[in-house]
Amino acid sequence: MLITHDTRCALDAVVDLVNTAPEDATADGLADVPSLADFVRKHEISDVGVLSERDLAAVRAVRGLFAGIFAADDPRVAASLINELVAAAGTTPRLTDHDGYDWHVHYFAPGASVADHLAADCGMALAFFVVAGEQERLRRCEAPDCRRAFVDLSRNRSRRYCDSRTCGNRLHVAAYRARRKEAAG
Repeated sequence: MLITHDTRCALDAVVDLVNTAPEDATADGLADVPSLADFVRKHEISDVGVLSERDLAAVRAVRGLFAGIFAADDPRVAASLINELVAAAGTTPRLTDHDGYDWHVHYFAPGASVADHLAADCGMALAFFVVAGEQERLRRCEAPDCRRAFVDLSRNRSRRYCDSRTCGNRLHVAAYRARRKEAAG
């Protein structure tokens, strides 16, 4: 599956957005407008004006729909949520070459809110996975104490953890120690 630079940026943004949702032991990563501004800066989301509480509420609502896509087992459910996001954003595909990047497609209308921008660009990035029959690549970490979202871009669709250096390594070390303890017995 060919993933262009703009699609990869949108995938990174949607994964980070979903992972800002409060979990059992974590606070909301989008607790206030300054944290939303940090998110926008980190992901270099272009053409965004002054952010407000209204933007924050709208982005949190979009985040919930994206979380539903990562949780969906059925492609029809994922497609329905993606269609809802993209339609509500008033998708307006247009070619652009800004900030030193080659030609790429923006799916949001000029002057769109940050929520509509995310819904359109990220929604289309996820749509490509559903269309390609690759929706199972939109996953949650299998570590028992972590449910972070990630996109499995491994060649054989075998990635199980959001980060192999943390979650994956921690579980492998625990399994090794359990085997050693059992063997020592």
